[in-house]
Amino acid sequence: MRWLRYTLLCAELLLVGTCNVFGASLAEEHGTFRLYKFEKALGRETYALQAGGADRIALRDTFLFVDRGSRVSLRTTLLADAMLRPLRFSTDGSSSRTSELHDTLQVSGDRVRLTRDQRSSDVPAAKDVFFIDGYAPVAMQELLLRFWAMHGRPAAVPILPTGTVTIRAAATISVRNRNGVAEELSGFTVGGLIWGGESLWLNQAGQLVALVTVDAELDHFEAVREGYVESLPVFIKTAATTSLEILKTMAVTGRQVPVKRLAIVGATLIDGGGGAPVEDAVVVIEKDRITAAGVRKDILIPPGTQTIDAHGKWILPGLWDMHAHFEQVEWGPIYLASGVTTVRDCGNEFDFITTVRDALREGRGIGPEILMAGLVDGSGPRSLGAVIADTPEQARAVVARYKAAGALQIKLYSSIKPALVPVFAEEAHRAGMTVTGHVPMGMTATEAVLAGMDQISHASYPTTEFASLSERKPVPADLRIDFEGERSRRLMEVFRSHGTVFDPTLALFELEYHPERMAVARFEPGVEKVAPQLRYGLSHGGVGAKDEAAATAWFRAMVATVRALHAAGLPIVAGTDQAVPGYSLHRELELYVAAGMTPMEAIESATSVPARAMGLGDRVGTVRAGQRADLVLLDADPLADISATRRVWRTVAAGAVYEPAPLWRSVGFTP
Repeated sequence: MRWLRYTLLCAELLLVGTCNVFGASLAEEHGTFRLYKFEKALGRETYALQAGGADRIALRDTFLFVDRGSRVSLRTTLLADAMLRPLRFSTDGSSSRTSELHDTLQVSGDRVRLTRDQRSSDVPAAKDVFFIDGYAPVAMQELLLRFWAMHGRPAAVPILPTGTVTIRAAATISVRNRNGVAEELSGFTVGGLIWGGESLWLNQAGQLVALVTVDAELDHFEAVREGYVESLPVFIKTAATTSLEILKTMAVTGRQVPVKRLAIVGATLIDGGGGAPVEDAVVVIEKDRITAAGVRKDILIPPGTQTIDAHGKWILPGLWDMHAHFEQVEWGPIYLASGVTTVRDCGNEFDFITTVRDALREGRGIGPEILMAGLVDGSGPRSLGAVIADTPEQARAVVARYKAAGALQIKLYSSIKPALVPVFAEEAHRAGMTVTGHVPMGMTATEAVLAGMDQISHASYPTTEFASLSERKPVPADLRIDFEGERSRRLMEVFRSHGTVFDPTLALFELEYHPERMAVARFEPGVEKVAPQLRYGLSHGGVGAKDEAAATAWFRAMVATVRALHAAGLPIVAGTDQAVPGYSLHRELELYVAAGMTPMEAIESATSVPARAMGLGDRVGTVRAGQRADLVLLDADPLADISATRRVWRTVAAGAVYEPAPLWRSVGFTP
């Protein structure tokens, strides 16, 4: 096995500069990674790397975890040459609840036969190309780093099925292994494999120790080698620090040079508070505040004020996304490019979101104002995240922790015990916070509201109750809901009497339940402009022919529920739960208009209504004197066509002016 010893030694010398990659047993390597989402251990990946014949290396890998009751399993095999150039590759299964992988690769002479989801293509066999399709399995990322090192640490590594990745050395950190021995780990950042960057660390043996990334659902995902799992918080915090460094480089992207006083002149003003549109308006901004807004002839522009000529444009308050999961720094430019200046983060890793939120408020990077809803779940096979409460004492402690961290809300997840909902509500209300989130299993939406929940995420919960459905009762293809019946009126009265706020996330459900035969671009054209790493996953999916009728009926029922809730005077706030980054908020507004809102009402669902729902209506959400200077300027009239909210000309966030195109490009999107 002299060739293998030489190959791995070359990799080790390039990567970590020592001579003890695998010691004497260079022909084999076995390892196990613990897999996490939101810091919660969900499963394991095991791999074996050994000789696969003369001058060949073979990998066998099993990747398995259970996420909220869904089994996620991926089996991968690889045969590569001595320089880790793939010769034969196969991966089959899924890497998340929403992403299936069925890839094969076969090299024959000077051609490569690539099959992906039963679609085959032949491409020329390039000399120094690696094969890797996303973040999983983790062992392939370890081999990617070795491939990069063996081939001279190039600025970019071409990969199949498409694209290139960049790998850069990062800071070295010290952790203790399970034996209590301190080890120095070499850090690396990988870009282009997923949307955004990943953080990885190798030990002195050249083995991958930890990976901090996001999965195909854009959720936080971590993998840590057995023997190092106690250091998971260190890896997450270090990755957050690395992300902040990226934020610094983004700080000036698309941002105009700040001025002390600014006047936006000549646009049509839609103030977001229900006032009639004002033509030929002026908005005066001093630092981060609006000092005047109204008809141009009535506004005195102080001498020395810098002006922006906005004739032919429309001014709105900065938009809100009330169901965000800000899990990567790349979301900052995306939101601003989309005209979004405030987001409510509805569940995140504690250390990451508090660090990034505070950095943005201090001007270290670019992005919207982040309002935090602290995520908590209960124990169980479908639980999510590391913050768990199963007793009243634990519930009170969770509320206290999030209150101290500056959260405005508690977000309950599905496995919370119903008996704890009143405890959370009482404690949160005592602390000046509100309660939002999922309806816990075993409760109905009205029961959750009567127990103290102030807000409910996702239209699926009220729709389920109005339709008298349950998890054990399939959705009929002819589903219709009688919103005028006595039972529906009683349910609606519960919501009305409590002023329940709903964030329906219709755009997310449309993406999930659309017929797979229908191109996503037909209803969401933004999918064709996202970063390449996102495009394939977002463009594929939906519901097959067998389930199409029931899925269509279910989505129509949710739209009808939003129509009924709005007609009953219930507050509706726009949110996306990510979906198609940047674009889905605009799709959400389009769906609200399709559900019966006027364009003005849809605009208010993403401006003044969420500001009031979060108790911030006196500070933000409208274009009026004294409000924070959060604005979006459009190229077309959104009252004539709500789709005009997609046509962002400029975004103003806390007085800073941004041009969208550079922001889109900074994170790999096409303007």
